[in-house]
Amino acid sequence: MAKYFDVHPENPQQRTIDNVADRLRSGALIAYPTDSCFALGCQLGSREGIDRIRSIRNLDDRHHFTLVCQSFAQLGQFVHIDKDVFRAVKAATPGSYTFILPATKEVPRQLLHPKKKTVGVRIPDHVVTQSLLTALGEPLLSSTLLLPDEEEPLTQGWEIKERLDHVVDVVLDSGDCGTEPTTVIDFSGDGAEIVRRGAGDTSRFE
Repeated sequence: MAKYFDVHPENPQQRTIDNVADRLRSGALIAYPTDSCFALGCQLGSREGIDRIRSIRNLDDRHHFTLVCQSFAQLGQFVHIDKDVFRAVKAATPGSYTFILPATKEVPRQLLHPKKKTVGVRIPDHVVTQSLLTALGEPLLSSTLLLPDEEEPLTQGWEIKERLDHVVDVVLDSGDCGTEPTTVIDFSGDGAEIVRRGAGDTSRFE
């Protein structure tokens, strides 16, 4: 059964956040809130966590996982960014965007797109997510909590606990966080390609 933690959306209880970070380090798979919608998350190097996310969401090996980063400096350790892309990404973070970029050697191979050697990265504008990332001290491997054959992500912590009780280890809840996934921008080719229109405004990339 999943452990359920309810924290304040603006002043999350540090003891609870530290507890969840410790569980992540021990291999837990969590459902947690972001600035766009709930997501599934595990520790960066957890092969089991990746397999569990693939199973829950019924994903193939071409799916781009996302590294949810605490800061721009942390993001820069895991992807290659040229000068023009740097300015565009910097101007849109933190926020509800995921950027697909060429990965550095710091990214575990199983996270990379098999052909393009790219990975998704984002910096969320959400107090609870930021608190968790600070406590964890590294990016969170993540994927939108969108179940197979469903059009919208799950949005209520209690419903996630009810429906995923035996397939996740932790549900971290801080109230409603929206239903729209991030906007996805692919910078791995020539220019910006809008892969998914979501919570982030796309006008700056068009």
